[in-house]
Amino acid sequence: MKIKLVFTAILIISFQNFFAQETPTTVVLDSIKTKSIDLEKQNAAEKDRLEQKLKNEKQALKDQQKAEDQIEKAKKDAKEAEKKQDKLEKEQKKFEKEQKKISNAEKNVEKQKGKLEKERKNLEKMQAKFEKSKAKGKLSPVEIEKGNVNITKQQLKIKEVEEDIEKAQKKLNKLR
Repeated sequence: MKIKLVFTAILIISFQNFFAQETPTTVVLDSIKTKSIDLEKQNAAEKDRLEQKLKNEKQALKDQQKAEDQIEKAKKDAKEAEKKQDKLEKEQKKFEKEQKKISNAEKNVEKQKGKLEKERKNLEKMQAKFEKSKAKGKLSPVEIEKGNVNITKQQLKIKEVEEDIEKAQKKLNKLR
């Protein structure tokens, strides 16, 4: 019977071990250490957030600088285009002015040629009239001298007009 008792005791102890609940072991944490760990995590998160914010601000600054550079370049290009436009307008005005001068010089040459023709016709009329009067014998020696002087004056006028034509031609050639 002793054996039964020992055997029953072993069996009960085995069942007790087998059906026993496992008790979790709780580690007691120090609240100060927990707070410092949380604080370190928060600081690390804050640092990461600040670094990201700084990175974003740098990128925004770069983008803003690029935009300002493009604006400056556009302004510079606009000024250059305006200068070129002004230069072209000045050249156009200069060309038009030169064309006007050439046109005026050509008109002057034509005017002088017309004047020459008129003076030559006057000379021919004067000579014809003088020769006709001389042939009739109505003229005195003083009147003959006056007629010769008038014809000579007319010939001088013709020479002056021819010189004016030469000057106008030279001016026209110089302008061209």
